[in-house]
Amino acid sequence: MNIQSPAPNVLAPPAPKTLAAVGLSLVMMRDILIKTMFRTNLDLVSALARSICLPVPLVQELIDLARTQRLIEATGTLHATSGNEMGYQLTDSGKARALDALSQSEYYGAMPIPLADYQVQVKRQSVRDIRLTREQLLGAMGHLILPPDLLGNLGPAITSGRSILMYGPPGNGKSSISNGIRDAMGDKIYVPRALEYSGQVITVYDPIVHSAAEDSMDDPNALRRSSNRFDNRYVYCDRPTVITGGELSLDMLDLTYNPTARTYQAPLQLKSTGGIFIVDDLGRQAEPPQKLVNRWIVPLEEAKDILALQSGEKFTVPFDTLVIFSTNFHPNEIFDGAALRRIFFKIKIDGPDQENFLKIFAMVARAKKMPLDERALVHLMKVKFPTINNVYANYMPKFLIEQIMAICEFENIPYQMSPSLIDRAWGNMFVKDEVIAK
Repeated sequence: MNIQSPAPNVLAPPAPKTLAAVGLSLVMMRDILIKTMFRTNLDLVSALARSICLPVPLVQELIDLARTQRLIEATGTLHATSGNEMGYQLTDSGKARALDALSQSEYYGAMPIPLADYQVQVKRQSVRDIRLTREQLLGAMGHLILPPDLLGNLGPAITSGRSILMYGPPGNGKSSISNGIRDAMGDKIYVPRALEYSGQVITVYDPIVHSAAEDSMDDPNALRRSSNRFDNRYVYCDRPTVITGGELSLDMLDLTYNPTARTYQAPLQLKSTGGIFIVDDLGRQAEPPQKLVNRWIVPLEEAKDILALQSGEKFTVPFDTLVIFSTNFHPNEIFDGAALRRIFFKIKIDGPDQENFLKIFAMVARAKKMPLDERALVHLMKVKFPTINNVYANYMPKFLIEQIMAICEFENIPYQMSPSLIDRAWGNMFVKDEVIAK
């Protein structure tokens, strides 16, 4: 059954109607239930349903199954404050089984989603199905002063859902443009709390990466209707964005095994499925850029990634991510031809010309409530910039104005602009090339 989600063109995963539809073995589901009861002391079906993220009737079936196995018993107490629900507790045998199951895996809570089922949902909400218009990009990047042809190059790159390499001199907004692409997407998808493969649990949902949409609580009955609208083993989230910089290493792209909990954590690219993976400052990592891109060759070309369990068993996961590489190096300095061919779009981000630089300067000054001064601007353009061959960068207006603000605050004078203040601010923008005696 297809359920239309609030996200345009994204079909929600339907809530399972039977235990078979959950896709896990009865033993695994039963053990997660009793581990959850053991760790949380929950004793009501409704509370357990919220914790393990299954519909109430299915949780009741699991409890009835465990009762026949003498692992759970009814307390004989009706909770008047909870709709006269019957309470349940673990028997001594149930506690022993819970401890045994916890020794094999500490995981409890939301039932994981079988990897094969998740692959179906990934196709329902693929990043490659996004169709952004020029107006949407403008709306997300309207605060940036961009070259006139840049949006025309970015648009096709984004809607392809492939890979993008943005390169150019530092300080010209590559990171801001990457964030603008994320903001332009705007819609939401369904992120699994955890996945199951070969009996192993892989946690995916990460509050640091994923921004969950809030449930409406206005209507007291809304929560119940919402919970039946889609499979609660997923979290309804903004399309995820993972941003890494110089700290990125190859091992961050592998499964992370927790030997204490005996569970796995999804790597960064799996957490970013359906969204964007931004590799900022490419070339600043400990790993050579060529080596990093080689790791992405199969995912970029085949839309699937290969991960490995502790046992050495390898398996494939969907790779449905818009990868954006951002670097200050010329591509030919850090990649060979084969690697460049595998990056679908290459977009150079240059610094502004003088006209756009002045527009940015005026816009920043207005936002910072810094009055413009004609003499100061003439001094900046005619005296200071010729010393660096009139090379303009997008970061400079904000840097210079904030420097002048700091000076004014220290000198206890109103915000103002003057040639002398420009000189003092300029002096902090560059480091003099000189030999320092040691």
